[in-house]
Amino acid sequence: MPTKSPVEGAVVAAVTRLLRQGLPVTPAGADAALLDLRGVVARAVDPADIASRTAALDGTLRGLLARFPDTRYAPAARVLFGLPPAEPGLNLTARRDLAAEQAGHEVHHFRKRVEPKLIEKIAWELLADADRFTRTPMIAPRLAPVTLRQPVPADPFAWEVTEHEEQLARLWSALYAARAELLTVERLVSLRADRIDLIHAAVTAAWRWAAARAEAIGYTTDYAPESDTSVDDLLALTGWTPELADSQASRLTEAAAGDASRDQFVHALHNETGLGRAWMDGLLGKDPLPTAIDENGSTQ
Repeated sequence: MPTKSPVEGAVVAAVTRLLRQGLPVTPAGADAALLDLRGVVARAVDPADIASRTAALDGTLRGLLARFPDTRYAPAARVLFGLPPAEPGLNLTARRDLAAEQAGHEVHHFRKRVEPKLIEKIAWELLADADRFTRTPMIAPRLAPVTLRQPVPADPFAWEVTEHEEQLARLWSALYAARAELLTVERLVSLRADRIDLIHAAVTAAWRWAAARAEAIGYTTDYAPESDTSVDDLLALTGWTPELADSQASRLTEAAAGDASRDQFVHALHNETGLGRAWMDGLLGKDPLPTAIDENGSTQ
């Protein structure tokens, strides 16, 4: 078995200690090895505040456990940390008993053989999450509360700075909107939702993704032409999307540009059969589906 690096060892040890109390994470139970992870710091509303980073760590762990990649052991991993199907308030012994039952193992075997591997997997997922944030060229700007009006002086420099902030806010608004719709699609697919609802959500996701791509192109053209930030880097933050040809991505972007509404986007693409098939098949699978976006925002 490969030797762990000092960082990996520290994170594994910190997750092991956290297991004693389970979730939610409290400031008293949070270890610096976890609070200092890049993914946790980046998600904190106030990175300098321990309580804020603790809340970010709690949310990060809940997200990772919700998407635990090993479907057989996912319920057991969640139970170990006190998440459903565990009841609130169970101590670690009770959680271990229930986790072993969920995994189909005898308790002693689970404790000695399975639990350490689950802890290592969670630690690895936290480190992978941190690595993704470390390699991300841009992080969304944090918003601070403003209680007094802050007028922009009649000065070219102030106008330029404000215009940059405007475009940055529009960019991240579009990226988050696309992220939300792609998550909606994934949730509905997991729920085996009605076919009409799936198609409607997939079309909405295409519209939001295309609008985000238009904003990303505008931003990188105006403000980041020589940086390491690319349109693809920014769009990768929204989540996984089907692979499209350059011409198809450009066609989607063209239909969504200029703050086009969803109805306008749909109307512009109502004859794009191949593009509709590429997007729908990719997101929803290759069951028989309509393949061109129609006037009602569905497909035909």
